[in-house]
Amino acid sequence: MHQRHFTTYMQLLDASADNASYEEMARLILGIDPEREPERARNAARSHLDRVNWLVTAGYKELFAG
Repeated sequence: MHQRHFTTYMQLLDASADNASYEEMARLILGIDPEREPERARNAARSHLDRVNWLVTAGYKELFAG
């Protein structure tokens, strides 16, 4: 995993733990303006958060499987 992605995923996990909205995550972490692009912001935040949740619950096993 690229370092930039790791940092983004950790920021999303922190924001989620702090009960940040998808709009906040999109704006502050993903750089998407939810007022200009509400659907894109919501979809991007959801998909990234889904991916990181998968990664920390199961995906890491695939990453480190030899």
